[in-house]
Amino acid sequence: MTAAHAPGTGGRPLDTRRVDAREKVTGHARYAADRVPENVAYGAWATARTGKGRIVHVDTAAAEAVPGVRLVITRFGPDELHDVGFLMAGGHAVQSLQPLRDDHIAYRGQPIALVVADGLVAATEAALLITAEYEEEPFTVKTDAEGADTVLQEQAIPLPFLADIKVGDADAAFAASPVQITGTYEHPAQHAMPMEPNASVAHWEGDRLIIDDTTQNANAVRFGLATQLGIDPADVEVRSPYVGGGFGQKNAMHLHLGPIAVASRRLGRPVKMVLPRPQVFHLGAFRPSTVHRVRLGATANGELLAAIHEVDQQTSRHDLFPSQTTEVSSRLYAAPAFRGEQRLVRTDVQTPGFMRSPHESPAMFAFESAMDELAYATGRDPVDLRLANDADADPVTGLPFSGRHLAECLRRGAARFGWAARDPEPGSMTAEDGSTLGWGVAAGCYPGGIVPVVAHLSAAADGTVAVVVGGHEMGQGLRSAVALLVARDLGVPVDTVTVQVGDTRGAPQHLTAGSWGTASALPAVQAALGELRTALNVPGHGDVDIAAAVRATDKPAVAVEATTLAPGQSRDDLAQLDKGVLAIGGPVYPEFVTFSWVAHFVEVRIEATTRRIRVPRVVTVVDCGRVASPVTATSQVRGGVVWGIGEALREESEVDDRFGGFLNTTLEDYPVPVNLDIDRIDVDFIDEPDLRFNPAGVKGAGEVCMVGVAAAIANAVHHATGRRMRRLPIRLEHVL
Repeated sequence: MTAAHAPGTGGRPLDTRRVDAREKVTGHARYAADRVPENVAYGAWATARTGKGRIVHVDTAAAEAVPGVRLVITRFGPDELHDVGFLMAGGHAVQSLQPLRDDHIAYRGQPIALVVADGLVAATEAALLITAEYEEEPFTVKTDAEGADTVLQEQAIPLPFLADIKVGDADAAFAASPVQITGTYEHPAQHAMPMEPNASVAHWEGDRLIIDDTTQNANAVRFGLATQLGIDPADVEVRSPYVGGGFGQKNAMHLHLGPIAVASRRLGRPVKMVLPRPQVFHLGAFRPSTVHRVRLGATANGELLAAIHEVDQQTSRHDLFPSQTTEVSSRLYAAPAFRGEQRLVRTDVQTPGFMRSPHESPAMFAFESAMDELAYATGRDPVDLRLANDADADPVTGLPFSGRHLAECLRRGAARFGWAARDPEPGSMTAEDGSTLGWGVAAGCYPGGIVPVVAHLSAAADGTVAVVVGGHEMGQGLRSAVALLVARDLGVPVDTVTVQVGDTRGAPQHLTAGSWGTASALPAVQAALGELRTALNVPGHGDVDIAAAVRATDKPAVAVEATTLAPGQSRDDLAQLDKGVLAIGGPVYPEFVTFSWVAHFVEVRIEATTRRIRVPRVVTVVDCGRVASPVTATSQVRGGVVWGIGEALREESEVDDRFGGFLNTTLEDYPVPVNLDIDRIDVDFIDEPDLRFNPAGVKGAGEVCMVGVAAAIANAVHHATGRRMRRLPIRLEHVL
């Protein structure tokens, strides 16, 4: 509960807890992996065991002999599965390559056969019995290995928003700078592994296809399947009311959906598929490996004169996954000259994709590490250096920021952390247990986006309000944010508000990612609240007796609809929503530029003998506009910081340059932080509404909270040891 009182609740405090908490902790929340329809069959992939080549023969005899096996499919006909296209190239899928359509193997782990059986055990056993002969070809899984092919992004993908950012003559300004910092920083490939793996259930009701899916983009699933199967999108229904974690890994239609839909139609029964973890590592998107070269030129007192950020980012042979790395490094500080260059390196892997703060977190590891080096080179305190280079307006466009409170994040964080007690000399601070102390700071930012959204509100004579809106609940608290907005606006108890998301039956479901979910959904709901007040003939502000207002209309319920767009968008962008295609506005709008901002302060302790690195405390201060749901926002930030600790000290997807694919494809082998790794994480918010950005005043918090954590930890390790950490993750051998 909060101390604030909702006007229409009889003076009772407004319950700001997560509105769907009870359903989740009691198991009543139904996820796609929980769906077990009557007479369901189970699908399983058999996958390629070669790094690249062509299939010569697939032996399915042993699989077909397993009791309960109903189908073994090694090839779909050209009329059964059409091209869907890669999401970032105007399509709907995680990659353009659809398995089982030809004999080409692009990477190890690619599916070569689909087994469908009466039970999961039979399907899994049969899939493991399938063998194949290959005509092998040379492959490359590392960006610095022979055979990797590098292209300039702005030439390979000539789209304005992906062009390299250039302001002034950064090379000349750098060459003339009294202080010069040059560093190369390596960030490994990493995988998002949500608690709920990729899972779907497909079944047909006549000519209508019903899909239960764990997705952040029900529209992509709906229109992608319609395209792939050659049916009307109106005949595809996608339901995803709860998603057990997404983090960008579920941004698009996955490769198993079309095949199990075809299998379901062939068998005349539902087909369910839940990918095991090793297959998620090879079939889901991942954060690609990147190499960053950062050069900073400054005056003797640390005032930036130039910044250059060049990045090489891994992609696949069959798709170009674009980099937007320099979008943040060009905006963080007031460098008068900036040059970014983004190169894509083709390798023999599945197409990479989005993973929480996908480009921004690696970008800030590199850039904020270089800023820390600049602080030492100029003898300035790292916080003072950042404050001295704060920007009054967007350095790239010259437009004003809709809201920028980065300086306040730094000042408030420094005060809460006790930064003034820091001895700047590396290795000079010692903890009571003899461990070496290191304190580090880093800032970060994340672009503010908005997508078109349709919201439906219905008020009933019993006093309840039902909301149906575009968006997906992935654990971030979207339902809570919407319910709290309605409760506060109308002055009604939160438990009288129901919120439906992630269902194509109720409203068009845009991709919910990039921290634009709440910033897009809440303005639409707020607009619908205005329409509802008009329809109920009540004042534009203040408490509303919903039951009495509805009864006064002589109707059992009053329903309204509202549609909102990003500033500068048109009805053409709304039409994209009706096609299942991305239509993202921002971060550059006609009259302003929008980012969320963050500052992290980190303490590390390095044990004297084992050299184990611990992170006993973190202070994180976020500027994300108005905090719509304090409980879920705080949880989001803590989770992002935990992930940043994993990024810095644990996570790396190891590739196998002998056989292809990834090596550590289970959570036993892919180390992530556990409870004993996490101590105190102190979270604070500026909580200043950004009303220029949208009428609700909200910006994204779920992505920006991770940006800069790894850099702050790396900077703290340097403070403790005097050694610069230019490659993640930081391991024991790096501090011995």
